[in-house]
Amino acid sequence: MNFCLWPLVGKLLQLYFYAMLVYALVSWVPQLRGRWSDMLGSIIEPVLVPVRRIVPPLGGLDLAFLVVLIGVQFLASKLLSFGCF
Repeated sequence: MNFCLWPLVGKLLQLYFYAMLVYALVSWVPQLRGRWSDMLGSIIEPVLVPVRRIVPPLGGLDLAFLVVLIGVQFLASKLLSFGCF
C-alpha cells in the first residue's frame, strides 16, 4: 500500500486556510459569533500569537494574520504539488 503523506498535509493546510477566512469574517460581523467561533479561535489564535510578536499591527490592520494566511497558502500549494510514486 502506497500512502502519500505530503498531499494530505497540504489538504489539511488548505482547510486551515479556509478556517482562517471564516475566522476573519466572524471578526468583522459580530452577529455571527458563538461558541463555534470561540472553538475556531482556539485553533487559529495559537498560530497568530507568535507571528504578532514579530509583525505588530499597523494602523489597526493585523498584518500577522495576512502573513500567516499567505504562508499557509504557499505551504499548501507546495505540498499538494508532491506526487505519489
